[in-house]
Amino acid sequence: MPFVEQMANIGSEVGRTAKWVQKTKPAMAEGAFVRALELIDLTLKFGRLDSPYRGDMLKELCKVRELFCGAYEEADISLLMWLDKYFGDFALAQRRLAVS
Repeated sequence: MPFVEQMANIGSEVGRTAKWVQKTKPAMAEGAFVRALELIDLTLKFGRLDSPYRGDMLKELCKVRELFCGAYEEADISLLMWLDKYFGDFALAQRRLAVS
């Protein structure tokens, strides 16, 4: 799966996490949070294995994972919404690639 698509998929769960935290639905938020972490970890393990830019991807995704975990723990809605936008840009890019 292309990196942009992987990031867009992660973003779906990050967005769900933000939504459920904001609506104070802890069980739903936790489920989305766990799924997002699973997707992040899979991308870290297998994403872009043959790419010369893998190190850059790993650094950025590790930082995003750290921010996401902290935002979830602190129920920091503004940071969760920022992360949702960050990943949303990948979803937009994926849609544009699919059209072209």
